[in-house]
Amino acid sequence: MYTGRSYGRLLAGLCLAGAVGSGTLQAAVSPEKAEELGGEKYTCLGAERAGNESGTIPEYSGKFQGSWPGMKGDGPAGYKPGPYADEEPRFTINASNMDEYADKLTPGQKALMKEYPDEFYMKVYPTHRDFKNRDWVCDVAKKNAVESEITDDGLGVTGTTGAPPFPMPQSGLEAIWNVINPHRAWTEQTVYDIANVYDNGSVAWGRAEFKTLNPSNHPDPDERGSYTDKINAYFYQKFLLPARDAGFTAVGYQPNNFSDDATNSWQYQPGLRRVRQAPEVGFDYPVPPAGMRNVDDDYLFNGSPERFTWKLVGKREYYVPYHNFKINDPALSYEEDLIGERTVNPEHVRYELHRVWVIEGTLKDGVRHNYGKRVVYVDEDSWLALWADNYDKRGNLWRPNYVAYFYSPESWAFHRGVSVYHDLTAGTFEAGYLVNEAGEDNWWKINRELEPSQFSPEALSRRGR
Repeated sequence: MYTGRSYGRLLAGLCLAGAVGSGTLQAAVSPEKAEELGGEKYTCLGAERAGNESGTIPEYSGKFQGSWPGMKGDGPAGYKPGPYADEEPRFTINASNMDEYADKLTPGQKALMKEYPDEFYMKVYPTHRDFKNRDWVCDVAKKNAVESEITDDGLGVTGTTGAPPFPMPQSGLEAIWNVINPHRAWTEQTVYDIANVYDNGSVAWGRAEFKTLNPSNHPDPDERGSYTDKINAYFYQKFLLPARDAGFTAVGYQPNNFSDDATNSWQYQPGLRRVRQAPEVGFDYPVPPAGMRNVDDDYLFNGSPERFTWKLVGKREYYVPYHNFKINDPALSYEEDLIGERTVNPEHVRYELHRVWVIEGTLKDGVRHNYGKRVVYVDEDSWLALWADNYDKRGNLWRPNYVAYFYSPESWAFHRGVSVYHDLTAGTFEAGYLVNEAGEDNWWKINRELEPSQFSPEALSRRGR
């Protein structure tokens, strides 16, 4: 069981991305090389503009910004079925035919098919590369390519916020910094559900009211700053379920630089009726309500990188979760449509073939973490981590995880949807950030005005009275 105190220790690092470290200062690319961004060869975020030779990955079009033809609904807010809702799968990969596609499947995907042949399979749809960020994001990325550097033994980074600092990465460190700082929503608000599914098929439910504010992605350039500014992001989280933890609330912030600061959190415990500052938390601390994932599994990797040595393996083609509008549909019921005994219902998960950066983190000697190695598969077009395979310290594949992103017209960026964390050893899984049954008032609200003062311990104290 997790007490209110243990919730407070971990909430400091639950939902936000942190800084990534390096042992040495990294050199920026030349102005001449940076000029290739946004040109004929590379997109503004450093992806290859061309498709692949077989044509199964198309050329990047970037033809949609903020909307698409025939977008349904009243304005950009709320659930959208997306521009590809009428498409049918090209084929399905399962335990019986996965050898035909083995070179484009991660070890975790293969293991899930082998372990759960009836429950895990992948419906593969046509690949699309049609969404583009705001133009200013491209301008910032090109500027960062020349100016950004890793500093403070890897615990800080320079550059302008709002875009990845290293669109042309030269090392694993630079690449993982991009994973921590992609362009995404400025603010997000929702009430989400958590399903923790045990090996006997029973489900324990959690629910939380959730808000974040990321100043670095503010749409107004006058409100953005530098990665040398103190604050990376603010967070607010109030648990509604399980009942024993209802009312437990935490606020705080995550810094840009971990050399002289850490994630700070303040907690309100209903039983004590007062606010206390929580100790620092990170790395492999288990996340409530069931401890089925680590604090640093959020977004598939976040927090200080100091316990891993990072290697940029290269870029490869993989089938990855992509354009997952459908899985977030409010018409889907958790118990009837989504939550299976071993994983989320694969009928509602869309996979596409994409080029991804493969980034490998190996645990350093003499430091503690429950992962011995982690491999992160990162979309070349957005710098979002789509899939991660995590290994125990004996080298055994342990936890294959993924995030089902969808494009948000509110923020003109991809936004996290359902996040799924598997444990192959225990035969369990967690599905988090479920909003299907949240109702219209509690579904994702993105890029709405929020103020830093709303995330202060003083504000938390007023809420608790």
